[in-house]
Amino acid sequence: MKASRIAAVGAVAASAVVVLSSPAFAHVSVSPEGTAPKGGYATVNFKVPNERDDASTTKLEVTLPTDHPLASVQPEAVAGWKVEVTRSKLDKPVDLHGEKIDEAVSKVTWTATGKGIEPGFFQKFPLSLGQLPEDSDELVFKALQTYSDNDVVRWIEVPEKGQEEPESPAPVLALSAATEDHHGASGAGADQASASDTDDAEAASAKTSAAEPADSTDTTARVLGVVGIVVGAAGVAYGVLAGRRRTSA
Repeated sequence: MKASRIAAVGAVAASAVVVLSSPAFAHVSVSPEGTAPKGGYATVNFKVPNERDDASTTKLEVTLPTDHPLASVQPEAVAGWKVEVTRSKLDKPVDLHGEKIDEAVSKVTWTATGKGIEPGFFQKFPLSLGQLPEDSDELVFKALQTYSDNDVVRWIEVPEKGQEEPESPAPVLALSAATEDHHGASGAGADQASASDTDDAEAASAKTSAAEPADSTDTTARVLGVVGIVVGAAGVAYGVLAGRRRTSA
């Protein structure tokens, strides 16, 4: 009897732990495709899970940091969603990589045009960002997740280092060390240019190789033609001389 009671209490406790810890695993998060180098550009994905079993996620609003404004923010089209990019005036113009800017993208909103994110599913929302700050190790984005029953979950609590994760943490993008190629192309452009140059060289070589036999043939034909003319002239001269000799005889 005691054993069964202990087992029952253990099961309830385990269930409680799962229920209480599930939000930590199901919050809106952000991660880069590859790396997000300081001073460079990156494509990041906001991952939005549906943590409800009785409603769908129909809207996501992501607020961009104003302490480190981003001059370039471009969303990727997501099927079944419309996107709106909001630009706002900055309280104070900032010097961003040698250029003064007085406005920047402050919010990006995705709204479902269909069913949205149904229970048991998640959706990724990509953004191209740049230039990333050089004087920060991370960027904090605050997000609002709206459900089909109009319930709004506010993922806006900023995690503090050394502290436990808050109940509704804001998405945090970790920045990596700056690279020589701030665009993160990893020399792809140079490789393409090199490949293009190689192709052009090969094509020119092929043209030269194809032209060489034709030039040789033309030269041979010309030589043979000249030789034929000389031989023909010699034959005519020989015939004339032979005729004169016969006439004299």
